[in-house]
Amino acid sequence: MPLDIFFSPAFLRQRGARCAGVGLLAVAAWAAALPAQALSAADQLAAYAAASGQAPQSARGQEFFNTKHGHEWSCASCHTATPTGEGKHASTGKLIRPMAPAANPERFTDAAKTEKWFRRNCNDVVGRECTPAEKADVLAWLLSFKN
Repeated sequence: MPLDIFFSPAFLRQRGARCAGVGLLAVAAWAAALPAQALSAADQLAAYAAASGQAPQSARGQEFFNTKHGHEWSCASCHTATPTGEGKHASTGKLIRPMAPAANPERFTDAAKTEKWFRRNCNDVVGRECTPAEKADVLAWLLSFKN
């Protein structure tokens, strides 16, 4: 059934305005099922840089990536210090595709996935969510790699 039927005047008169709420829920569910808009890693870098209010620094990103931050792991513990190669999860042994977009063009093309993995991995490595500046720095460093 097309979603616009839920908002037609005839439907609202027949079913009452209460059903309009059902229509809104249907639209929300439909929108949530749409694939995330593909972005480039550069788009995401620009968004993180804007959110942080400062220019990203590749050197800071490399340092952040390779430092343990007082916890058991660094980013490099699983992703390796050379993000153009494959990594391996430190506890599960699961293979991890390269982090650098030059070696893995699918990396950083979905904003929701990027946020999900930054949130999880930053919690493991730093013990908190990373700041937009930290994300921008790491992404700037990862974008510095060329094939």
